[in-house]
Amino acid sequence: MKYIFFFITTFVFAQQTKYVDFKSVSGQLNIVDSQKIIYGQVDYNFEVLQPIDTIKIDAKNMQFTNVQIDGKDVIFINTNKELQIINNFQKGNNHLTFSYNAKPKQALYFVDIENNDIQIWTQGQGRYTSNWFPSFDDVNEKVIFNLGITYKKEYQVVSNGVLKSKTEKENLMHWQYQMENPMSSYLLVLSIGKYDKKQFTSKSKVPLEYYIENKDASRFEPTYRYSKRIFDFLEKEIGVKYPWKVFRQIPVRDFLYGGMENTTTTLFTTRYVVDDIGFTDRNYANVDAHELAHHWFGDLITAESSTHHWLQEGFATYYALLAERNIFGDDYFYAKLYDTAQQIKFASRTDTIPVLNGKASSLTFYEKGAWALFVLHESIGDKAFKKAVKSYLNKYAFKNVNTENFFDEIKKVSDFDLVQFQKTWLESTAFDTPTANALLSKNNAIKVRLEVDKLKKTPLKEKIDFFNKTMDSDVHHSVKEAIISQLQTEKYEDKKELLLKALHQNNVPLRQTLAETLSKIPEDFRTEYETLLDDKSYQTQEVALFYLWNNFPSHRKEYLDKSKNWIGFNDYNLRTLWLSLALSTPDYSSNSEELITELISFSTTKYEATTRQNALEKLIAFKFINDEVLTNLVNATTHHMWQFSKFGRDSIRILLKNSEMRASFNRILPNLTPDEQFQLNRLLKE
Repeated sequence: MKYIFFFITTFVFAQQTKYVDFKSVSGQLNIVDSQKIIYGQVDYNFEVLQPIDTIKIDAKNMQFTNVQIDGKDVIFINTNKELQIINNFQKGNNHLTFSYNAKPKQALYFVDIENNDIQIWTQGQGRYTSNWFPSFDDVNEKVIFNLGITYKKEYQVVSNGVLKSKTEKENLMHWQYQMENPMSSYLLVLSIGKYDKKQFTSKSKVPLEYYIENKDASRFEPTYRYSKRIFDFLEKEIGVKYPWKVFRQIPVRDFLYGGMENTTTTLFTTRYVVDDIGFTDRNYANVDAHELAHHWFGDLITAESSTHHWLQEGFATYYALLAERNIFGDDYFYAKLYDTAQQIKFASRTDTIPVLNGKASSLTFYEKGAWALFVLHESIGDKAFKKAVKSYLNKYAFKNVNTENFFDEIKKVSDFDLVQFQKTWLESTAFDTPTANALLSKNNAIKVRLEVDKLKKTPLKEKIDFFNKTMDSDVHHSVKEAIISQLQTEKYEDKKELLLKALHQNNVPLRQTLAETLSKIPEDFRTEYETLLDDKSYQTQEVALFYLWNNFPSHRKEYLDKSKNWIGFNDYNLRTLWLSLALSTPDYSSNSEELITELISFSTTKYEATTRQNALEKLIAFKFINDEVLTNLVNATTHHMWQFSKFGRDSIRILLKNSEMRASFNRILPNLTPDEQFQLNRLLKE
């Protein structure tokens, strides 16, 4: 009897929202971390809008039992991609319940850390949540999610919404979270780890919760230095109250991206967990503001399809830039816009996909989308722009939107030519440089920057007076950095005076540009260049240490002694460099075995991918390669971070060109895990 339903399943699944409206879901979940399994009971409320014979929920590689509608068993099909419920559905409300279990291949990640601890986190953007929770890949299906999670009581467990209760039972804790308003499934989050938490309150009385690992307690202030300020600024600038009941930020290990705007809970990479010195090179402000802005542009209103993705990424990028302008000033704001304009212009030579296209690049969606909004904002004026944005957000709250919806609100406040604007900024791949430069030139520093850039092909003797005058002025450091970058191919004697001026200004970014562009250091500039080792910048110290060590062999011991206790960022950039330089300096260490053991240890699974890659790069570059290093390199190819796994594969391909290395890889093959063997065998056969 059940097979007859296959023939009457006539509607197109992608259009399910026309027939069925899922209202809310409760999931009561358990996790078995030793097996990387998640299981539990799910309870969906939905309304049938038009009679239909099949409804579906996206669910990849899951098993289901006890599937019932309104308490009665129902026929279902599990395609391993979808749970299809087959019934004679009539208009009205229904109640779907079932149990499920899954061992996700992606979207739910288990990261082992020291002392047998673990972090577990999710990443749903794209169409990935349905790997770990039966849900909807269609962003137009918005649901009120309420998750309860049972896990070991010594861990913090976070999901979307307000924490309603915590219930302890033996060595477990049940955490019950509740949302009030609907959202798309890709914004569902689960984060489990051992954290300290500090709570603040925004000016509008929204609870702000900031998490940090216990070991990073001293880095709390630099990491979250501007977080509350950003929240208060964006709420005021956008003009619509933050749409949710709480806002949390949690750093997670080996995260796939900079950050992710899961509703009420931003997850971000530990790369941005920094101390005071690290703050100089990689502060969290931009990512913080970007993910928070998404809580309006993406979470509250969601683009109906990838064609309109700029309504999320362009808006988040632009509002993040406005937040940074509030913190770091106008010159910083215009310098960033100038730099992204250069990137877009360069990319447009080969990039043929415009903003209004689902296949556009990240640079196009994010940076060109932000540029389009900057042009629009400047063209119609601040008051009209804010009024339109406010109306747009209020009108489409908890709904899906397209570009025309946004333009409709612009039309109400301005007679700006949106047809031409759309052609120029959203449908063309060319970059409107004249318009961009006219807007940028409102900033005095950019006027000078434009003059500097015009002189790229001019002989130094014809522009040196202008360069000297500019270096002596109080113009923003980004302009002076452009000058130093232009000097890279000039003779040292001709540019020495300008280099000294750059060094003596005690501006960390400017000195860093000099450090990076002067790889060959003349002897009479050595003592000046050595001052870079004392800069409050781990990036500058790394570059300066390597270049000094490389240029002046007779001073290597002195440089190594000075830097022997340096650690650097939380990816140990300075420590791994020091170890590789110390091992490469004859007679420096009396215990080389100890140093190489330490360097190899940084390449093991005890550390995050960025640390491991740092170590592996140096081990390969300085030729400290043994079977353990090769095994750790093969393990990299199995990592969930594509950047790291790609590094592993690419490095192995290069090493395999050497016959001795190929023999070494074949030797370690039998001792690898099945996953590692699979990856290495593929590379050996290429």
